[in-house]
Amino acid sequence: MSEQAQAKKIVTKIEANPLLSKKNVEGGVLRVAAYCRVSTDSEDQLESYNAQVTHYTEAIMKNPKWRFVKVYADEGITGTLAKKREEFMKMIRDCEKGKIDLILTKSFSRVARNTVDSLRYVRKLKALGIGVFFEEQNLNSLTTDSEMFVGLYSVMAQAESENISANVRWGIQQRMRSGTFAFHYNILGYRKGDDGEPEIVPEEAEIIRTVYNLYLNGYSIRQIKEYLEQRNILTKQGRSVWSFAAISNILTNERYCGDMLLQKTFTENCITKKVKKNRGEMAKYFIANNHVPIVSAEMFKKVQREMARRRGKRQTSDKSITALGKYSGKFALSELLVCGVCGSPYKRITWVKNGVSRKVWRCLSRVEHGKKFCAGSPSLDEMKLHAAICRGLTRLLENKEDVLDLIVSNLACVMTGEEDVLEADGIVRQIGYLKQQVDDSIQTLNRTEGDKGKYIEMIRQLNNKIVVLQERLDAKRDKIAANPNLKAEIEDVKEALSDTELCFSQYDDVMVRRLVGLIRVMKDKSIVIYLKGGLNITERVE
Repeated sequence: MSEQAQAKKIVTKIEANPLLSKKNVEGGVLRVAAYCRVSTDSEDQLESYNAQVTHYTEAIMKNPKWRFVKVYADEGITGTLAKKREEFMKMIRDCEKGKIDLILTKSFSRVARNTVDSLRYVRKLKALGIGVFFEEQNLNSLTTDSEMFVGLYSVMAQAESENISANVRWGIQQRMRSGTFAFHYNILGYRKGDDGEPEIVPEEAEIIRTVYNLYLNGYSIRQIKEYLEQRNILTKQGRSVWSFAAISNILTNERYCGDMLLQKTFTENCITKKVKKNRGEMAKYFIANNHVPIVSAEMFKKVQREMARRRGKRQTSDKSITALGKYSGKFALSELLVCGVCGSPYKRITWVKNGVSRKVWRCLSRVEHGKKFCAGSPSLDEMKLHAAICRGLTRLLENKEDVLDLIVSNLACVMTGEEDVLEADGIVRQIGYLKQQVDDSIQTLNRTEGDKGKYIEMIRQLNNKIVVLQERLDAKRDKIAANPNLKAEIEDVKEALSDTELCFSQYDDVMVRRLVGLIRVMKDKSIVIYLKGGLNITERVE
């Protein structure tokens, strides 16, 4: 063995430079911050929040080796996603700027209940030479074995979050099932009453009713928006500008007719917190008659039917190659005027000649595809067309009561099935015939001086038949009347015809839309006006 190999090993410790080993440490004093968070804004949690801020401020200030930087605190914010916590992210940015040496926090659940977030941010801070001290676990992230414990505790924190989330969801589900789910006062028209139940705000409820009435009178959502803004009617948030979504939500929100549909949306999981529209993935709960309504159930249903009608694209005839794909709230005739040659809808266009413009209505198929698809359809001057419609409606509605009876009868045939209506009419005739027989039998009975027994028995049998037929008639009438679509249509027509000022001296889009089902344009420039229910009249456009 050589002399060099036999020499004793000597180890000399070279002390680290404190300025290098502890970045930005002034005189051995650490710049210390704290982070705290509460998940809800309940009174108890807010007290805990204030207590945490006080605790960390005092703890840092009392330690002579620490210099207080700041207590970063997020109030009422979930811990599952770090990026949603403003104060937390501000703390991370301050760490990156070299303003902090050590962070104090209560536990891993305060940093994040998401394993990925916990590990990512602890490692990020460790790389910057910044430790995180978790009080409950008595663990400093800068220690050698901290990585293992950080991962373990992070998994436990996420599992805890998922368990809490599951319990919360279960509680919500139970409240939904029992119909005790809380009413959210984030819509126009309602406020929390003294009894804890929803009560109507009169001035706001009037806005809701106005929106519904305008829509049923043919206004588009854009026109309703303009109507509200022109009159400086404010939104729930006090804004003068209305969004299309806000108006649409008013028209589709079942809460306005006193009902509630729960779990329209759901949170995908407790980590991403992504809210999805419930398309059947989870159960929904419908609570009828939950609170006092602002609009009637009939009006609400009528609006939903009208919205569905406007969304649907209409092919007016088997011959037509052009479908009407967009509802026109401005012009009723865009929905009603149909070519009698090819079945396509008519379109309002502007003709300009010698600098003078005029409005005309033309077959859409002829406009888009030329005469080879529709050679015989006439072009109609708008003013002359309006005048013809007014003349036709005036003639049709000379006797409103008789017209209403015909419309109701026709609507019943169309919407409930002809068989029921015809059978009801037949029963009425049978009852009338039997009643006449009873009257005749009574007269014969009174004239008879002999045995009157057979006539009495005959009258009894006739009356029994009348009772049976009357029961059948009542059942048929109940069936016809129970049809919600029929009821809504009839009520709308009745309302329009009951107007004492009903007059067609001047064309009115709203009234035409309410009374007319279809207007067919013929080759000879005549129009056939069909009232709802099928009653019609022909009028020349000239």
